[in-house]
Amino acid sequence: MRLQVLTHDQHQAPNEGDTKILVLANDADALAAPLEGVTRIDLDFPAFTDGRAFSQAYLLRRRRQFSGDIRATGDVLIDQLLQMERSGFSTAVLKEGVDPTDAQRQLERFSQGFYQADALNNKPHFLREGTSEAA
Repeated sequence: MRLQVLTHDQHQAPNEGDTKILVLANDADALAAPLEGVTRIDLDFPAFTDGRAFSQAYLLRRRRQFSGDIRATGDVLIDQLLQMERSGFSTAVLKEGVDPTDAQRQLERFSQGFYQADALNNKPHFLREGTSEAA
């Protein structure tokens, strides 16, 4: 699953009372969040230096087995897109003024995959099917 990149204008904020979209605060416990009926979770980056949403996304994907859309909002920089994808985000909303072409180029730069396990691939490269264990 590749990370979908949206411009600030393409992002639709949840309507008040919409129970299918959960906006999770940075200090909320992702393991305790009620997920019944939720199809999208918005995680906010109030500043690019605040990485708590990375941990929340990882916990939601790996421990809670959430299969819906996990969306990065707020101060989203293109330099963080690959880590967002590997942490479990499925959508990133670029901050206003960021060119989506630059973001796509960043994602394509490392299209061959990674050696380490992550939120999407729970085995390191050498243990994945179709690879040899010879180093």
